[in-house]
Amino acid sequence: QVQVAESGGGSVQTGGSLRLSCTVSGNTRRHLCMGWFRQVAGKEREAVAAMATMGGSTYIADSVKGRFTMSVDNDKSTLNLQMNDLKPEDTAMYYCATNEACWWIGYPKSPDFTYWGQGTQVTVSS
Repeated sequence: QVQVAESGGGSVQTGGSLRLSCTVSGNTRRHLCMGWFRQVAGKEREAVAAMATMGGSTYIADSVKGRFTMSVDNDKSTLNLQMNDLKPEDTAMYYCATNEACWWIGYPKSPDFTYWGQGTQVTVSS
């Protein structure tokens, strides 16, 4: 069993920063691929950033390149998302997700991940 928990969301003004963290516990072999998704009500969940924690596949959405940075702690169980220069269009519920391996083709999609957190809200006001 794998448990996924996000933290660090909140409300900021345009240009501000937030740091999201995701802690994964349980069977460590089940989360060698970790990623962040976001979803706005009425829209599909989209990948923001994802990576193979032991090296290899990485992805970051064009819409956040240069502003968001993803990193994983040495224990490979904590995934961070540093979000700088936030914009109102970044407002969404952010979800952390994990999977045994990174299988995506082209870009990460929701079905590519098995375990999900409950989400943390990020709100950016203009």
